[in-house]
Amino acid sequence: MNFFGTDGIRGLANKHPLKPEVIVKIGRGIGLYFKKKHNNHGRTKIIIGKDTRLSGYMIETAIISGLCSAGVNAYLVGPMPTPAVAHLVKSFAADAGIVISASHNPFQDNGIKIFDSDGYKLNETAEEKIESLIEADEEVIGEDLGKAFRIDDASGRYIEFAKSSINNLSLKGFKIVIDCANGAAYSVAPRIFSELGAEVIVIHNKPNGRNINKNCGALHPESLVKKVVEEKADAGIALDGDADRVIMVDEKGKVLDGDDLLFMNALFLKNRGRLKGNVVVATVMSNFGFEKALKENGIDLIRVNVGDKHVAMKMKEIGASIGGEQSGHIIFMDYSTTGDGTITALQTLRVLKETGKSLSYFSNLIKKTPQVLVNLKVDEKIPLDNLSKTREIISELQEKLKDKGRILVRYSGTQNLLRVMVEGDDESLIKNFAEQIVKVAEEEINKKSKVD
Repeated sequence: MNFFGTDGIRGLANKHPLKPEVIVKIGRGIGLYFKKKHNNHGRTKIIIGKDTRLSGYMIETAIISGLCSAGVNAYLVGPMPTPAVAHLVKSFAADAGIVISASHNPFQDNGIKIFDSDGYKLNETAEEKIESLIEADEEVIGEDLGKAFRIDDASGRYIEFAKSSINNLSLKGFKIVIDCANGAAYSVAPRIFSELGAEVIVIHNKPNGRNINKNCGALHPESLVKKVVEEKADAGIALDGDADRVIMVDEKGKVLDGDDLLFMNALFLKNRGRLKGNVVVATVMSNFGFEKALKENGIDLIRVNVGDKHVAMKMKEIGASIGGEQSGHIIFMDYSTTGDGTITALQTLRVLKETGKSLSYFSNLIKKTPQVLVNLKVDEKIPLDNLSKTREIISELQEKLKDKGRILVRYSGTQNLLRVMVEGDDESLIKNFAEQIVKVAEEEINKKSKVD
């Protein structure tokens, strides 16, 4: 069975594959994989962090059991942003890191993300090897069993690391509102910005295990917009549940997505001669207007599949400085190996500090092409190659758009959804096109599911 999707293992907590008895086996498979990979320097060490979901306790305990049964030591850091765990893996010279989180999903979901010793998410080959070891029958007994430890100063280490990404630049004079999404950054994010001198107002920082991402955070910035305008703040920062993505709000209440933040930071780096290769890496979801704005400023765009791990791999391959996703996963490779919402917000505030411009100035630099995204719930992800009628309607409508628009149809890697994205100058037309595709796809998928 394939356990891994686009971002680790994800699903409904306490249902397969996230049932405790299965998680123990997954933990054991992870432990055996890294034990075999790093068997030349003593006891294998794996860092474990999590977000604030109720099910995190259950999954954490099961993973620890699996790791220890494989003869691996587990080091627990508690609720911590996903990028913090990626950093701590390197800070502690650990062999791997595990994050228990379903990112922006509702609290009922959960997941398991894995980082290698270099702080990068695992590639598909490594994931396949772990899957092959989940049912492995390797006996580890006696003194070869692993132990679990708790790291007490993990948050302090990440806080100092994040501040160092802007050389501890003073943020005095900035008034900011931070929406912590009742998630993993509820404690560390406010401290980071406060310690740098900003006036900080915090919302949605009281997690109870069930309110993570609920009407708040990067996917729901409405309350942040209201608070920024009400407080006359300079900027709003909306993190998601595990704080690997960020959406920002300017002083007038306009929302800046990942494309906006990528563009303004890339332009800033280019103007200072620090944009390596004059290139930005983004995914197929980034807006056509974003691509056009980059081109007009002499910056090339390389597109990859959805998922910040694909962005990171391409950045590493070509030596790029910055890359990310429209959703707000942004990677500054000089500092982090994965999307980091806090570091992205810090870098963005540095742009404002050093240019003396407001966030609203940068929020209007891209003329975005209208984009419609429709999600279709499906019971089964039938390969698109097997959906001939759906492919026909996509081809027919793309021909009508010609080079003035794009159609992208793909399955979500983390949920049972078919995502239909259409871009073009005529908003009513592209909405109609998206609805046509969804109608045909729904009929064809339902028909094939019944036959199967």
